[in-house]
Order: sequence, then structure tokens, then C-alpha cells
Amino acid sequence: MDGADGSRRSSAAPDGLRPRDAVRSEHGHSAPEGAAGSDPTARPRRAAAATDGEPPAARKLPRRHSVRGQVLDALRCSLVSGELAAGEVYSAPALAQRFGVSPTPVREAMQQLACEGAVEVVPNRGFRVARRTARDLAELAEIRALIEVPVMVGLARTVPRERWDELRPLAADTVAAAARGDRAAYAEVDRAFHHALLALAGNRQLSLLGDDLHRRAQGPADDGTIVRAADLLADAAEHNALLDALAAQDLVVVEQLVREHFAGAGRTG
Repeated sequence: MDGADGSRRSSAAPDGLRPRDAVRSEHGHSAPEGAAGSDPTARPRRAAAATDGEPPAARKLPRRHSVRGQVLDALRCSLVSGELAAGEVYSAPALAQRFGVSPTPVREAMQQLACEGAVEVVPNRGFRVARRTARDLAELAEIRALIEVPVMVGLARTVPRERWDELRPLAADTVAAAARGDRAAYAEVDRAFHHALLALAGNRQLSLLGDDLHRRAQGPADDGTIVRAADLLADAAEHNALLDALAAQDLVVVEQLVREHFAGAGRTG
């Protein structure tokens, strides 16, 4: 349900992005005054192309309690937007310079991304951004459907209508991000929506698994497919339709919508 826009990055650094912006040091010192955390729904900036340890231009990091967490969030955003290109190798020291931190939290964040299948470790060089082939996306979509179809049908039988209405704001967030054509923001709010759905089952491990599968489906596409705002809007519209069917306890429609939702995952990532 998600996909990179595939556009080429410019050779100049984006306006307003400077090295060491919005970062707290590993020793807990505050970032320079005025370096505010980024809005998670803000459209990611395009940066200069980088290969083999030469990173794109610096960008602001979202605020989190740890430097590692800030770097991890920023890297995920860069992967989803295509700012970090599929197949390219990036070194931890070069990325650390980009973010204004030491290499340690960058290596830790990249190791987490390696566990999620987003990057691959390249000994003595850094980390290569993994490619998402059509087969990869189809297999992930199949697994997600196998999990979510029976869960959603079961929840439709037991969850009262008002609980589904509580998820309407999340569905609206996906529509807003889609209308902006903001691929990175859409990936995050889409993950939050599906997490909230699975959380109603009361199984924490199920929610964690859903998050992991969602993130594995993110990142640059192998074929360079450009995702249109119309594709994101179609995907987001299915969220509202699903909530309608769940509230009505229409089990047949619920199953059909969930299957079709994941069947179309390739168009958005």
C-alpha cells in the first residue's frame, strides 16, 4: 500500500537543511536553539544523490527521546521517500556527518533496518539499501492478507460500532497525506491505521508482527515505479470503506475489502 515516487534527486542541498540540525548529542546536550523536530506529515525533502559513503545533504531529524530513535525515524523517512536510493551503499560515518551525530547511533539504527530487511550489511563499506522487487511486494501482501483477513472478520463480529468510529480520524489522516502526495507521511499514517485495527484484537505480538510486515513493504521499488497521488488516494479511500463494513458487521464485504486492499498493495509499495 505504499511506494516511492521514483523522482531524481537534485544536485543541490534542499533549502533550510543544515548539518547537525535538530539533534541531541549522545551525552544529552540540547540541539542548537531553533532546530525544531520535523512534522511527521511534512513532505520529505529531496537531497543530492549519494553512493558508497557520500550521503545526501543534511536534513532535520524528528524529535525523539534518543539519538538512535531520531536517526532511525529519519532513515525510515529517507528510505520510503527514495531519498536513499535502492542498491546504493551508504557508510555510517558519512550518514553520521549528515545528521550531526557520532557513527554509533547511525550504526545501531542501520542494524535495526537490516533486521527489518530494509538494508543489507556490506562489510568494510556500510549498508546497501535493499531493493523491493514485484515478487517481494506480492509475497508480503499475501502474508499480510493471510493474517488480517481472518482477524478483521473476527473483529467485525465482536467490536461495537463506536470503536470503529474512533478510528475515523486515522483514516482521515491517510486521506490527507494521500491528497498531498506525501509518500513518507502516508506510509506512517497507513501503518498507524493498520496497527490500530490489529490492536483491537488484544494481541500485542500480532500488532508488532503487523508493524514489521508493513515496514518490510516500504522502501525504494526495484523498478523505479512512480507512485501517483491518485494511487495513494485510492488506497486511503479503502480505509473508510473498510470501517463502514466493519461497523455494519458485513462480513462478506469486510473480507472482500481486506483482500482487495492487499492485492493492490503493489501500487503503493
